[in-house]
Amino acid sequence: MTALSVESLSVAFGDAIVLDDVSFEVGPGEWLTVIGPNGAGKSTLLLAIMGLVSHGGKVTVDGHHRSDLRGRELAGRVAFVPQHPMRPSGMRVFDYVLLGRTPHHSLFATESENDLDATREALVLLDLESLADRDVSSLSGGEAQRAALARAVAQRAPLVILDEPNSALDIGRQQEVMGIIDDIRHLQGLTVISTFHDLALAGQFSDRLVLLDDGRIVASGDAHDVLTEPIIESAYGASVRVVSETDGTISVTPLRRPRIAEVRR
Repeated sequence: MTALSVESLSVAFGDAIVLDDVSFEVGPGEWLTVIGPNGAGKSTLLLAIMGLVSHGGKVTVDGHHRSDLRGRELAGRVAFVPQHPMRPSGMRVFDYVLLGRTPHHSLFATESENDLDATREALVLLDLESLADRDVSSLSGGEAQRAALARAVAQRAPLVILDEPNSALDIGRQQEVMGIIDDIRHLQGLTVISTFHDLALAGQFSDRLVLLDDGRIVASGDAHDVLTEPIIESAYGASVRVVSETDGTISVTPLRRPRIAEVRR
C-alpha cells in the first residue's frame, strides 16, 4: 500500500491552468520533495493534496480516498505545515503546539498526560522550551516556522507535508531542523512530502524528487537523476555547477553570470 497516491491532479484558477495531469505515488517512510521555479505549482499541489483548493483527479491517503476522510480522520493521518503559518494573537507557544494533539481526542475531551508529553517532547526537539510561554504572535518568522513544525511533530500523523519548511530559517537552523525531521522520520517511520527552493537541501535529504515546471512534472527520480546541470538550466534558466560529494549527496552551486557590460563587448 502507498502512503499517498496522486492521480491526474489538475487545478485551474479561471482560465489559468496551474497544475496539469500530475500523478505520482509516495511509499511509506519515503521523503519526496517537489521542486521547481516560482509559479511552477508547488504550493498549489500541496494545497490540492490537502483538499484546500478545488481540483480534478484523485488523491488517496493510506488507501483511503481523501474526499472520504473527515477533518479529524484526515488530521489523524496527515500533518500539514504551510509556508506561512498563522500566528494567533493571545495564544502561548505551548498551547499552539498542543493544538497538534486535537485529532487524538474527542471534541469536548480535555488534554491527557500523553498529549502534554507529546507537546513537551516536540518543544524540546525544536528547541522551543524557552519560548513555551511566549505569545505566538510575538515570534520571529523563524521561531514561528519552528513552532509550526513542533505542532506537526506533536500531531504524530504518519504523513507530514511541509511547504518550504526552511523558508524563514537561517542556514544553521535549516541544517538543524532538516536533520530533526529526518531523524524523526527514521525513528517513527514517517512519510514526508516537502517543497524546497534550496536544491542542495532537496538533494541531501530527499529520497526522491519531482520537478514541476509550468504545472507539469518534467523530471522525477533521485537527486542524481533530477539535479543535473541541463535539467536545472532548462527548468530554472539558471547556470549552476552540480557536484557529487563523497558521501553520495549532490551539491548545487549557482554560477555568476557575465556582467551586462561584459556581454555587450
